[in-house]
Amino acid sequence: MKTRDESLFGAADDRVESVSDFTRRVKALLETGIRPGWVRGEVSNLRAQASGHVYFSLKDAGAQLSAVMFRGDAAKQTVKLREGTQVVVYGEVSVYESRGQYQLIVRAVIEDGVGRLQREFEALKARLAAEGLFAAEKKRPIPEMPACVGFITSPTGAAVQDFLRILTRRGWRGRVVVLPAKVQGEGAAAEMVAMLALAQELRIFDLLVVGRGGGSMEDLWAFNEEPLVRAVAACAVPVISAVGHEIDFTLCDFAADMRAETPSAAAEMISSHFVSCAERAAQAGEAMVMASEGAMQRAIERVDHARSRLRLLSPTSQIEQGYLRLDDFSNRLSAALLASVQGRRQQLSEARAALAQRSPETRVQIESHRLLALWKRLQGASPKSVLNRGFVIMRDEQGRPVPRRVGVRAGQQLSAEFGDGALPVRAE
Repeated sequence: MKTRDESLFGAADDRVESVSDFTRRVKALLETGIRPGWVRGEVSNLRAQASGHVYFSLKDAGAQLSAVMFRGDAAKQTVKLREGTQVVVYGEVSVYESRGQYQLIVRAVIEDGVGRLQREFEALKARLAAEGLFAAEKKRPIPEMPACVGFITSPTGAAVQDFLRILTRRGWRGRVVVLPAKVQGEGAAAEMVAMLALAQELRIFDLLVVGRGGGSMEDLWAFNEEPLVRAVAACAVPVISAVGHEIDFTLCDFAADMRAETPSAAAEMISSHFVSCAERAAQAGEAMVMASEGAMQRAIERVDHARSRLRLLSPTSQIEQGYLRLDDFSNRLSAALLASVQGRRQQLSEARAALAQRSPETRVQIESHRLLALWKRLQGASPKSVLNRGFVIMRDEQGRPVPRRVGVRAGQQLSAEFGDGALPVRAE
């Protein structure tokens, strides 16, 4: 009879699975039941490993999905993943068995909306270029040293802070007027067109800069809108386009009189001629100071030379010069006598040394030392000396040395000669 638990859950023990078996079954169901496809979401929790694999999450307002892109697939992508980027990815579902967690294996990544925006960008660019809006002959020269610059940008963005910091650091002396406008989203292009019109009405600007920091194509799209591009091209005041990072291009970059990779680069362009002139002025000032100091020093030297000549021509100076010559002659005579005496003494010392070298007594000492050295070498090679170092000379009954073991008979009487005497031995 079945128990209550058996009736509810079944009594077959063979249906109980381990965690690993159950996870593998779930993995097989997911991987075979869900086909690869495209998923749209926002990138978060992005981690790029040293191995080259990239881990991240895709999320929207209602859910979150773990994703991984292995090194081989990551190396093929042209889209650089960043936190908060809206993307569309292609991949298949898999289960990481160690954690029992399902995840998306990503094979391809594109930015959400980039394809459509890129096509619009290329179409508008081609149409405006055909009109000659981007022609090089329409570009106006950028003033080398503008006194007043208008910057059309968001007053709260980091771009304006970077722009002003560069100008301040380089010591630029002009004036900057920030013309506030939205740089992203609906109405941004219209606001920047209005600021361009206002700048021309004020007639105080030598140069205008239109720009913002970097971002995605969607973030920078306001700078690709046709009204703003035409307004930049038609502006009576020279315009620098400073939009985005170095890799970002907008249609305003082509319509403006000059493109800067970033707002900071625009600030360096504006201040470069001023910095160069300031450096030349500083160098000219230093050269003028050095020239005046050199002229003053040469004048002082000429005056001192004239004073010296006057002193030399006075009677007192002539007498003093005579005394000096007399003292000089006296010193030279004393030095010559002293050198002569010292030379004679040196010759005498050398003669004594040569005589000492040729003395029989010296040679006798030298030969005595040589004889002593030869005697020591003879003693060191004598048999007695060898015996004193621990060696033994074996002799037979006739007293002759036995140099080899071969020829010694068993029972033969021998004599072992040590350093302190002989000892009879018998061969066994």
